Amino acid sequence: MNEPPAGPLASVGGDGPAHPRPPLDPARAGPLDRATADAHLAAGNDLLDSGDLAAAAAQFQRVVGTRDADQTAAALFGLATALYRLDADDQARATYEQILALPETRWTYRAWRELAAMGVRDGDLHAAQKAYREAERRAPADDRAAIQSRLGWLAKELGDTRQASRYFSLSRGTTGGPYLTLGIIAVTTIISILAFDQPDSGFLWQTLQLDKVALAQGEYWRLFSVTLLHGGFLHLFFNMYALYLAGALVEQLYGSVLFGLIYVVSAAAGSVGSFLLGGDVPSVGASGAIFGLFGVLLAATRTHHPLLDRRRQIVLSQIGGLIVVNLLLGFGMAGFGVGIDNAAHVGGLIAGLWLGFLLVPGGVPTLASAWRRPGGTGVGSPGLPLVVRWLGVMVLLLAILAGLAVGTAARRPQEAGGGGPLPVVLAGTTGMIRLTRAPRGTRFSATASPPWARASSRTIVSPSPPPAPVRAGSAR
Repeated sequence: MNEPPAGPLASVGGDGPAHPRPPLDPARAGPLDRATADAHLAAGNDLLDSGDLAAAAAQFQRVVGTRDADQTAAALFGLATALYRLDADDQARATYEQILALPETRWTYRAWRELAAMGVRDGDLHAAQKAYREAERRAPADDRAAIQSRLGWLAKELGDTRQASRYFSLSRGTTGGPYLTLGIIAVTTIISILAFDQPDSGFLWQTLQLDKVALAQGEYWRLFSVTLLHGGFLHLFFNMYALYLAGALVEQLYGSVLFGLIYVVSAAAGSVGSFLLGGDVPSVGASGAIFGLFGVLLAATRTHHPLLDRRRQIVLSQIGGLIVVNLLLGFGMAGFGVGIDNAAHVGGLIAGLWLGFLLVPGGVPTLASAWRRPGGTGVGSPGLPLVVRWLGVMVLLLAILAGLAVGTAARRPQEAGGGGPLPVVLAGTTGMIRLTRAPRGTRFSATASPPWARASSRTIVSPSPPPAPVRAGSAR
C-alpha cells in the first residue's frame, strides 16, 4: 500500500472530514507515490540546511529507487551531499557516480561538477579535467563560463597552455585580446602625437590638460582628458607600454566594461589628488590612471587570489615592488626639481587599491569561487556581501567629489592662460640636462624609464636612449 499524499492534512472521501496525515517516516517500507517522494525530498533538504545530516540522509535514502529517475537522482544528490558533509568522501563519490548510471536528468550535470571538484581536492587533476569536460557539455548558460574557467586552470596546471588559453578566452566570451585596452592606447597615442605638432597655445593643450584653475571654474572633463596628452614621445611610449601590461591584465580579470570604469575612476582620483596637493601647475599624462590599475592588481591578487597562468602570475608578483620603486623615484626626482606629479600617482593608486579590494574578478576563477563544495558553498572565504562592495564603490566616488569640492573652494576664481614658457629639466641615460619650452606651467605625469625615472609599468628596467625634447611638466 502506498503512503498517503504528503501535506498537513489528508482528505478521505472527497468532501469528507480532513484527518491529520501521519508524519513522514523514512524507515517505513513500501513504494512511494510522487507527492510523498517530493515530501521526503523537501524534508531532507530542510534537515540538510539545519545541519541534521544523518536525519537528512535517511530522508533522501527513502526516495532512492523510485520509478521516477529525476526523483531518484535528486535523492542520490542530496544523500551524497549529506555524506560528504559527514566526511564520508568515498561513499559520497560512489553516490554521485550512481547518478551517472541513471538516464540523463538535470542532476547529471551537478553530479559531474561535484565529482570534478572532488578530483581537484584529492589532487587527481586528470580525473577532474575529464569530469569538468562532461559538466561543460551539460552546463546551463549561466554556469558555462565558470566551468570553462576551471577547465582553463586545469589545462594550465597540466601544462597545456594552448588549451588553457582557449578555455579562458571562452570563459570571457571572447577569443580575442584586450580590445578596450588597445582602443584606449590607440586613441591616446593619436591625440598625443597630434598635440606634439601644436604650439603651446594649441587647441588640444588648452582644452585637454589638467588646468587646475579651469577645473575649479567647472571644466570637469579635464579630470579625464588629462590622460590623452603626454609631454613627449618617450613619456607617451612608456605610459602606453605600462597601460598595455596593466590594462590587459585588469581587462582579463574584470571584463571590458568594468575595466573601463576602473580606468576612468582611477583617472579621476589621480586628477583630484593633483588638484588638491599638486598646486596650480597644469598636468598631462595617464600615469594617475595607470597607478590605479596597478593598485587594482595588487589588491585583487592579495585579496581574491585570481587563478592565472604562470606568465601572468610572474607579472603580478612584481606589481608591489614596481609601485614602491616608482613612488620612491617619483618623490626622489621631485626633490631634485624634476616635475613629477606624485599627488596624481598617489591618488590613482589609493583608488585602485580600494577598488581591487572591493571588486571580485569575474573574468577568471578565484581561489574562493573556483572549487565549490556540494550544495554550492565556496571553499574560500565568503568575503563581503555584494551590497557592501558596491556601497564601498559609492564611498570612493563620494570621496572624489568631496576632494573636487575642497580643491575648488581653496581656489579663488582667476583667469587661466597667458604667460611665457617655463623650463623643464630632463635627464637621459648619461645624466645630460636639456631645457625645452612648454605651455605655461605645464606638468606632465611620466612613467618613462631611463635609470632615473623607471616606468611604472615596466617589469624589467633596461637602458633607454636619451629622451627627445618634450613639453615641460610635472610627471604623472
